[in-house]
Formats: sequence, C-alpha cells, structure tokens
Amino acid sequence: MNRRSFLGTALAAGAVTPALPGHRLKAEQADFLSSSTATTEDSMPSNSMQVASSIQMCVFDTFGTIVDWRGSVINEVAQLARQKGWDLDAAAFADAWRRNYGPSRNRVRNGELPWTKLDDLHRMTLDELLVTFQIEELSEEEKVDLNRVWHRLHAWPDVPSALARLKTRYVLSPLSNGNVALLTNMAKFAGIPWDCVLGSDVVRHYKPDREMYLMPGDFFDLPPSAVLMVAAHTGDLESAASYGLRTAFVHRPNERSPGQPTTSMPEPGRFDFIATNFHELASQLGV
Repeated sequence: MNRRSFLGTALAAGAVTPALPGHRLKAEQADFLSSSTATTEDSMPSNSMQVASSIQMCVFDTFGTIVDWRGSVINEVAQLARQKGWDLDAAAFADAWRRNYGPSRNRVRNGELPWTKLDDLHRMTLDELLVTFQIEELSEEEKVDLNRVWHRLHAWPDVPSALARLKTRYVLSPLSNGNVALLTNMAKFAGIPWDCVLGSDVVRHYKPDREMYLMPGDFFDLPPSAVLMVAAHTGDLESAASYGLRTAFVHRPNERSPGQPTTSMPEPGRFDFIATNFHELASQLGV
C-alpha cells in the first residue's frame, strides 16, 4: 500500500471518535481536569510557547503511557483463573508476559526472527508461559482470546478527555510497537480518540529503530521537529530526540509492579515538556 492510500484509509478510520465506554467515565477524569496546572499561553515561558507553536502532530507511546497494561492484564488473568479454578498468581503471570516484550522484539530487530507483528510475539510468549505455569486445559479458542487481552487494555483515567483537548489543535496517533489491529481495537475499547493509527507493522520495524520515529513526519510531510513524541519512558524520548522529534515526558508512577523501580520525574530541561498527567501537558501546550 502506498503512502497516499494508507493515509486515506487511516484518516477515514480515525475520523469518527469512539464513544467513551460508560465504565471508563470515572470521577478520576474530573479530578485530573480540576487538579491540572492552569497554564495558558499568556503564562507559558516564551521558549515553551515557541516549541508548542511549531508542533503539528503528537504521537504517543502506548503501553504504560496511554494504557494501564499491567492492571488490565492482571484483572483478566485473575478472572480467568477464578473461572477455571486455578491457583495462579495473576500478577506474576502478567509481569512474566511483559518481561519478554523487549527480548522478543529484539529477536526481530537483530534478524533472528523474520518480521513478526506484536500479536504473534505475544502469542509465542503466552505459549511458553502456559508451560511454565503448568496450564494445560485451555482450548485453542481460549488461547486466542487470552492473547487478545492486549487489545482490551484500559486507558489511564486522564487519557480520553485530555486527548480530546489535544485533538482540537494537533493530529494525534500512537507511535507504538503494537500492530495496527491491536492498537485500533484498543482505541475502540478504551475510548482513545486517535486521528489515525501508526503501528509498527506499517514500517515493519520496532522502536528504537529510526524508521519508527521518522514514520509520522514521512506520512504527513512534516519535519521531525513538528512532531511531539509523548512517553512515560525516558529511553523512548531520548531515541526520538536523537532523530529530531520534540519530546514530552508524562509521569506514570503506577505502571510497574510495586517491587520494581518506577521512572522518576526527570530534571527540568531534559525534555521539551515534563508533566505529571496528560491534562497538565495539554495546558503546557496551550490547549
């Protein structure tokens, strides 16, 4: 598919913002709105205003930044364990599944595996986990459904409403290692209002490959400096900055298990924008 055809399809798919599922319209969203920093364009530092005015597109890391992957997977695995009568540590299962995320991607990046989309990498890991955790009674249909838990991840409470704010000024897309089908289904499930979906299978590369970070500008005919990469992971942002993208850090202290260290707030000036939540970021961008 050429770029023009892809853009037509992607923008058409993103033209209708999915209605927010009722169970996601939580009071926490209002809390984020009321507690976020009331920053306006008049009160923004001049350098931040200049950066914000040059940005035309915002792209987002997804797992951990947009969605609570850990809580979502734990809840579904725990529910399945109750239904099946398993004595299973759902948190350990979720953490083990995620732990192979980087190594499995790197097997593709270094050529050990041919191009393999993330759905299939997740399934390869799941099959190994079923052996490790001695789970034998799942049918193939049940394995397929369990693997699709990654399509059913819940957004952090601030995400739908804050992205709706950003959408009034910027083109929004994930820039994720997820494949297009996974990211599209996730957006419909969680009420994430993307304009289009840019997944790793579009360029058949995984981050931190340069092809991923340059993809948004290539498709939308924008210089890298007109694209803002938003993530809760400093390594992702540092890679994006190395290719000329603008960067915004949003803190997600609850992404990982209690026993693992979380990413602390970076020092001022390390990235173009640093925020504690998405509404604060929207305010810093003058939206």
